[in-house]
Amino acid sequence: MRKIKSLILAVVVFGLTAPVFTACSSDDDKKTEIIENIISEFSVNDEMVAAQKAKSKKNTAVLLVAFGSTWNNAFLAFDKTKAAYESAFPEADVYISFSSDICINRASIGENVDDNGNIVKRDYYEPRYLLHAIGAAKYSKIYVQSLQVIPGEEFAAVVASVKKFMNNGYIGNAHLDDEYLEKLALDEGIFLGMPLLSDPEVDVPAVAAELNKLYASEAAQGVVAFMGHGNPDSYDTFKANIRYTQLEQDLQKFSPNYFVGTVDMPDNYKQDVMSRMQAKGIKSGKISLHALMSIAGDHAHNDMAGEGEDYWDDEDPESEENSWYEFFNHKGYTANVPLAGKHPQGLLELPGVLQVWINHTKNAEFLEDAYHSMYPEE
Repeated sequence: MRKIKSLILAVVVFGLTAPVFTACSSDDDKKTEIIENIISEFSVNDEMVAAQKAKSKKNTAVLLVAFGSTWNNAFLAFDKTKAAYESAFPEADVYISFSSDICINRASIGENVDDNGNIVKRDYYEPRYLLHAIGAAKYSKIYVQSLQVIPGEEFAAVVASVKKFMNNGYIGNAHLDDEYLEKLALDEGIFLGMPLLSDPEVDVPAVAAELNKLYASEAAQGVVAFMGHGNPDSYDTFKANIRYTQLEQDLQKFSPNYFVGTVDMPDNYKQDVMSRMQAKGIKSGKISLHALMSIAGDHAHNDMAGEGEDYWDDEDPESEENSWYEFFNHKGYTANVPLAGKHPQGLLELPGVLQVWINHTKNAEFLEDAYHSMYPEE
């Protein structure tokens, strides 16, 4: 089996700076060891996937694609998501990938600790490399499921990965069997599952209903504000930012105390959320903060729940660096962040919301036009 390059450029750069070599090694020795380490890493995905397929004897693969995280509570959420998919798709082998190079690298070296203070290291891979490995193992049916919340910039990257896979664009000279890829396209073998809030007429009201089931009691006592990510205008692929506005509108059909803001969508920052609250006459009182992201990672822990002087600048109350928790507390509200154990929760940890993603996989679109031969007719 051909080996695939599962190590991204940033990992190579890390390898150049990491304390792997002794000070007495020559430059040539260092280069040789770097190359050997990289070649070893290149083989990981092919071998891992081939071993899983041989063990399970299954011919269907589900690849879950998340942006990623470096937090242990997020790793555990991904583990539970994978387990839920294995239960929902007993005929399939389930794999999970990260699209963020930074998250992949930092997770592999252990950027954060678990609740007992132990450094946690996890190995994740980009979707393109796992897709190549899945193809090399020749699964006859492949589902690629986006774990993004909106069909924005990150979802566009998922689509690009699938297209490149089906066009045999990987990896260097390690091409897949072109006849196999053509068969996937002709025999309904490659499917794409949409992000959580893909359909404004179906998904948005369904997620609003699930969130209201969980947080209606909080909304009866004060404001419930959800913090999503969002895209800057220049990255608002598919004009997907509107899903946050639509979700707020559907949530407010249950209670006027629901609001949805973001960290990156123009005109929908925490200041804009407060302006909408005050326009409804809500100028004080309790506000519960929840992450509208697949997992509770850096944004949830820092941008939303960050507490203390590191998360508030008296000289610049409107600063993006100020957390939602500190911002609302300094603006006359009583903010709190409900925790599960020691952490906020992400959407993947809410079974009713996770089921919406699972339903998207079950109803995934067959990509009949995805394949184009790498050997065009002359």
